[in-house]
Amino acid sequence: MKRIVVLASGRGTNLEAILEAVKSGDIAGEVALVISDQAQAQALQRAERWKVKALYINPKDYGSRDQYDQALVEQLKQEKIDLVVLAGFMRLLRPLFIRAFPLQIMNIHPSLLPAFPGLNGVGDALNYGVKVTGCTVHFVDEGLDSGPVILQEAVPVIQEDTAETLHQRIHASEYRLYPTAIDLFCREKLKVEGRRCMIID
Repeated sequence: MKRIVVLASGRGTNLEAILEAVKSGDIAGEVALVISDQAQAQALQRAERWKVKALYINPKDYGSRDQYDQALVEQLKQEKIDLVVLAGFMRLLRPLFIRAFPLQIMNIHPSLLPAFPGLNGVGDALNYGVKVTGCTVHFVDEGLDSGPVILQEAVPVIQEDTAETLHQRIHASEYRLYPTAIDLFCREKLKVEGRRCMIID
């Protein structure tokens, strides 16, 4: 069974959806560890409620971003982690981390990439005036939201939408889509060729 770590900085709502999916058997893997860079992250409290090992690793304890990421790598290797799942982790991972886990790091982004990458994907889509946006699960590479796309789901933009109401509907899609992508990884159903990620039987 694949061992998963979830890195989260905030509320951990995607973490909750992932833990629910593991419990119901919709993810053929186990969340072995949750790590946060924020001591007060609700994600850590959620992990503890689910009896999942939870660690706060303070960036201020390390002299540089590379040293911090190296500490994360060492922790994950020690835990024999197969898949790194980013769930609202607000730190950009350094190349040394990404190279330690090639095609083993997933992120979910609230837009249909490559449109509207970066921190304000929902607001940028709304301001641009698109009629459809959504969410994207992708493998993480060394670019910004630029790795191979695993799954996407479209979410229509309603005329009265604010960034908040649109984000709420995108979140509902995320809670379905992310566990599905993680399960495909755990069952070794994903194959990447160049930029294309294919689902295999």
